[in-house]
Amino acid sequence: QVQLVESGGGLVQAGGSLRLSCTASGNIPSIYAMGWYRRAPGKQRELVATITTEGRTNYADSMKGRFTISRDGAKNTLFLQMNSLNSEDTAVYYCASMGPYGTSWGQGTQVTVSS
Repeated sequence: QVQLVESGGGLVQAGGSLRLSCTASGNIPSIYAMGWYRRAPGKQRELVATITTEGRTNYADSMKGRFTISRDGAKNTLFLQMNSLNSEDTAVYYCASMGPYGTSWGQGTQVTVSS
């Protein structure tokens, strides 16, 4: 299993930026992809972006050009750089890791964008 801990959330004004981090521990070599998801108030959880161990990335359409997912070389830290934030980006952001065991989730970090 993999344990995930997110950090970096907070309150930011519209148009601002935040960088989220996710530190993984446990069975890291088993991870074949990681990603960020979010759940806005009153909405279902949705994909933000994913990245494979080969570095291939995938973004939700509304995040393309504003958000960048990346990871360090050792695969134990995942990042999400978020720019040009708006009120619709307000949500709890979750880190996820995918492997043969299934998907592991972090506890989430709150991002609030004030207009």
